[in-house]
Amino acid sequence: MPEASGSVRYRARHVTTYVYEDAVGSGHQLVHLAPRSLPHQRVVGCRLDVQPVPAVWSPRQDYFGNEMVQFTIETRHSELIIEAECEVELIATVRPAGDGAPWEQVRDRLETADAATVSAHEFLFDSMLVPTSVELARYAEPSFPPGRPIVAALVDLNRRINTDFTFDPQATTLTTPIAEVLENRRGVCQDFAHLMIGCLRSIGLAARYVSGYLRTLPPPGKPRLVGADASHAWLAAWIGDAWLDLDPTNNCLPSLDHITLAWGRDYDDVAPVRGIIAGGGAHTLSVAVDVLPLDGTSQPI
Repeated sequence: MPEASGSVRYRARHVTTYVYEDAVGSGHQLVHLAPRSLPHQRVVGCRLDVQPVPAVWSPRQDYFGNEMVQFTIETRHSELIIEAECEVELIATVRPAGDGAPWEQVRDRLETADAATVSAHEFLFDSMLVPTSVELARYAEPSFPPGRPIVAALVDLNRRINTDFTFDPQATTLTTPIAEVLENRRGVCQDFAHLMIGCLRSIGLAARYVSGYLRTLPPPGKPRLVGADASHAWLAAWIGDAWLDLDPTNNCLPSLDHITLAWGRDYDDVAPVRGIIAGGGAHTLSVAVDVLPLDGTSQPI
């Protein structure tokens, strides 16, 4: 896996459209559509537009430090459009020097929950969409023989999931259990992120779910990443003194192609859009995502 270098600036546009069979009297929505400010990711600008215009608008940070907006629409409507646009600059991340400590040392240190590991400790346990299991631990075991350095083990598990599982948007839904994904060996980026997180937690390692975007068009001569043109998902694993991002869908370590929006224990913590409505009947949903690199002539958001 060659490392990228330098930096790149992107503009990402995410449009979610709900069309309702019957008029909606009111609705309450919570969205995670703004990118995080990180050492390798500088947020240049961000805007969020909603139609109809909400009566209540409440931006804040959630428990995990993600930017979110909660809003209420009181106008009767048959269509809801949520459009998020952001501009970010990504700086290439560098793979940790060496392959880290033996993975058992990282696991054993997490059992102490000291000051150095407290940020990772809450990502050790079962969550709503990621239960641990003996079967997940067994799948992980070939990548984690005794004494293997943590980074080498993680990279190998990342590769194995990419090799063993088929990307198939028709195979799963948001509620498909990871036990079923493991059995059928098919799914999408969310499934593969949940699967790898479950494997790691099942052997005592901490891992968190990451939501974000991929660049839509690859650089010249590079293959297009699986999962572009939609929200993407990957994971970050605790390696003893830092978090290491891994993308099993594309068998890579995220760097200049991945924009980070939010992270949590699983998808349920950071769904891009969720809410409740009064009325509406049946509805159709469409989502469009574009992530394009910017040149020096582009206008700011």
